[in-house]
Amino acid sequence: MKRLFGNLILAAVVLAVVAFFAAPAVAFLAIRSAAEASDVQGLNRLIDFNAVRQSIRPQLTGRAEAMAPPPAFLEDPIGALRRQFENNPIIRPPDADAYLTPAALAALTRGEGRQADRWSATPPPAAAEPVRKPWPRPAYWGVNRARLAVADRAGARTVFTFERRGPFEWRLVQIGLPPAPAPVPPAA
Repeated sequence: MKRLFGNLILAAVVLAVVAFFAAPAVAFLAIRSAAEASDVQGLNRLIDFNAVRQSIRPQLTGRAEAMAPPPAFLEDPIGALRRQFENNPIIRPPDADAYLTPAALAALTRGEGRQADRWSATPPPAAAEPVRKPWPRPAYWGVNRARLAVADRAGARTVFTFERRGPFEWRLVQIGLPPAPAPVPPAA
């Protein structure tokens, strides 16, 4: 009887450890499933949209200073004025929200990277060929943070960063897009 009880406790501990380390991958697959089903409530439970939006904006503009808070007017009046001109609402920066629609999120989980925003305006057509759904690969694994990467056909990786919010609850807090292709110079 003691041996059976000991084996049950050992099995429960092993199952808890496996579930602990598999939880980010389960969260990734849940995001893919909710995005494909256009389940907005499910996506709201799995994604911290404000944090993801803030992580995508500087990647689209190509400027790292977009993440820094604006300088105070009393401390740096010229810098504060310059930042106001840079954030002019007339000059529209790339829209990070285009990557946060269910169709675009589904495309990101399939590894479409920077091209995923095109699905936010038009839904994907019904494909005659099966849709490619690559498995995420661990890029970093920590106790409170995990990164999973999905590669496209060319090998460019889209990285999803998850943060622990409970013992087995993980939320998406950042999406790292693949590097933008270098612009092709015009032919002379």
